[in-house]
Amino acid sequence: MTATPAARPETAKQQWAGGLMMFGAVMLMICGVLDVFRGIMGIAQDNVFITTNGYVFQYDLTGWGWIHLVLGAVAFVVSLGLFQAATWARVGGVVIAGFLILANFLSMPYYPLWSIVAIAISGFVIWALCVVQTERPSAGFR
Repeated sequence: MTATPAARPETAKQQWAGGLMMFGAVMLMICGVLDVFRGIMGIAQDNVFITTNGYVFQYDLTGWGWIHLVLGAVAFVVSLGLFQAATWARVGGVVIAGFLILANFLSMPYYPLWSIVAIAISGFVIWALCVVQTERPSAGFR
């Protein structure tokens, strides 16, 4: 009969890392769902959006709707992977949050207040996913 190793209690840093990962996952999921709704509004050409003349980046509202719909769906799927603490999801979360920042910046003339809020939330997601270090670095990287 072999003895199983005793479970080590989590340190405060590991608990903090897990909390930040959950924060990033929840915020990315919220951004994804809201971006899906924003995409649907853009595709339907809802009157929620405003149009401004003279903005350097002017695009078709329906095209932006499809972009936001796709980015939101991908963000939602990646956030599900973050709940499992998958490494691919951390990398994907940073990448998709970066794309969300870019898309919200470029679509700022259509919905300026929400674009600024979404950029801030995506920035927090990137911070939460980059600052988490769930494993100790090897001895060579001290």
